[in-house]
Amino acid sequence: MAQFRAFATGVEVNGETVLSVVAGLGEFEEAGRRILAESGIEDPRLGQWYPQQAWLDAFRSIAGRLGPSALRAIGRAIPASAQWPPEVDTLEKALASIDVAYHLNHRGGEIGSYHYEPVNYASGKMVCRNPYPSEFDQGLIEAVAQKFAPAGAFVVVRLDENSPTRKNGADACTYWVSW
Repeated sequence: MAQFRAFATGVEVNGETVLSVVAGLGEFEEAGRRILAESGIEDPRLGQWYPQQAWLDAFRSIAGRLGPSALRAIGRAIPASAQWPPEVDTLEKALASIDVAYHLNHRGGEIGSYHYEPVNYASGKMVCRNPYPSEFDQGLIEAVAQKFAPAGAFVVVRLDENSPTRKNGADACTYWVSW
């Protein structure tokens, strides 16, 4: 499986997620709304559910029209408005919680997962097995890690190009996170 193709038919994403991503486009928000409408998601609303494949089609169009940096910016925008439970108080707990949030915002079948594994006291590995674009996941991981990083830490997130990636047809990407 590669990026931009839902793992299963019938999977849906909620309007809250759609709207947070549209807001993440910043000055390109109106272009994002047009792309959503072209992909079958017109006038997204809170509390509503939309086909994940239409959502992924919009991601593909955004990538084609605005480039991969727009996908990364969208990923980076999501954690800014997210509310975190009080027990999520470290970078490691925050990265591990991405999977919980992912499952709360999708329904209707196999959606994949986000799996965090610590490597040592200041690094870890994140395996993202889902149909979203690699740049989107990288931006999401960067923003979560920076939000919860220890004071003064410099966060680096890099795609493991030595492992299979969604960019070359795999169903997962591995990212190395250090701080």
